[in-house]
Amino acid sequence: MNAKVEPGSLSAYLLAARPRTLTAALSPVLVGGAIASSHDTFAFLPFLAALLGAVWIQVGTNIANDLHDYLRGTDSHARLGPPRAAQSGLLTTDQLLAAMIVSFSMATLCGVYLVAKAGWPIAVAGVFAIASGIAYTAGPMPLGYVGVGDLFVFIFFGPVAVCGTYYVQAGFLTSEAILASISVGLLTTAILVVNDVRDIESDMRAGKRTLPIRFGRKFGLAEYASLIAVSYCWLFLMAYVAGNGWLLLPWLGFPWALSLIRYFFRTEPGPRLNLLLARTAQHLLLYSVLLGFGFLVRT
Repeated sequence: MNAKVEPGSLSAYLLAARPRTLTAALSPVLVGGAIASSHDTFAFLPFLAALLGAVWIQVGTNIANDLHDYLRGTDSHARLGPPRAAQSGLLTTDQLLAAMIVSFSMATLCGVYLVAKAGWPIAVAGVFAIASGIAYTAGPMPLGYVGVGDLFVFIFFGPVAVCGTYYVQAGFLTSEAILASISVGLLTTAILVVNDVRDIESDMRAGKRTLPIRFGRKFGLAEYASLIAVSYCWLFLMAYVAGNGWLLLPWLGFPWALSLIRYFFRTEPGPRLNLLLARTAQHLLLYSVLLGFGFLVRT
């Protein structure tokens, strides 16, 4: 048990929410908002609702993962990642279930407003996002257990989040929003890859079949490097299509990206990858902020 956190306390709920992972929810919304602003279609209230909705869905998903990984026996005393609320005895399964319901309910309230503003496509996206968040670790064939987690993370933290944020403000989509969503989705998926490589041994014992388990650690390393490399090369296509050289600004973070790749290749699966997990999430935020700034300063 984490000695610094009291069972049932607010800190215990914050632990289950995993605030360090919320860059994955914030980053695509920031990019979508920046593109809308560059097109003079920025609308504060829809943007804010999209931001809060994305955060609540991420929090609800994190809590659902904490709950169902514990129920499946995946989170045990041998866990290598940061402590989980259920596994550490800080929250009961009933408390986690209630917190998950509250989180997804808050996301739904944001969604109701967005549906009123932008119509049924947002309702469809929201329902599937929440359903996927639960199904990632719950149900007879959890997405994260059968090797398709990478695809769903890419879709919902890339195209759905970026394009959805833009759509609720502008009422339509553009090629710039679609292209930007690809690079953000790629980098978000890289966060998951670190998590999966770190937990190869414990996940195998729990019966998970993530891509690094199916194809090996070297595949996971190659996937991580490829996701980052493609996300940077993708910037040239975006800059060309948009006629905006400022969209190459994220290349300022490329030296950091290379250092992350080197660290990953030199580090064995285990607790030392927790640092890389946090740094990869931070790198996503930096990339997204620089990309958003590139859209804002278009000439």
